[in-house]
Amino acid sequence: MLSPEQAITPAEALRTYTIFGAHSGFDEKTKGSIEEGKVADLIIVSDDPLTVVADQLKDIKVVTTIVDGKIVK
Repeated sequence: MLSPEQAITPAEALRTYTIFGAHSGFDEKTKGSIEEGKVADLIIVSDDPLTVVADQLKDIKVVTTIVDGKIVK
């Protein structure tokens, strides 16, 4: 189990999965952030993970999934 000192913040987790994930796969020119000209693969969630209480992070739901600019869920 991690101690609080070993945890990362929600903002760090989002960067790890998005920007840093794209960079690690050499895809930063087309993925990792929402910018004109990049692939439109993203999700819309029920709450803001940067502002909810830590205990409520697990309760955030995916509301919409968009792949290649098209809503798929």
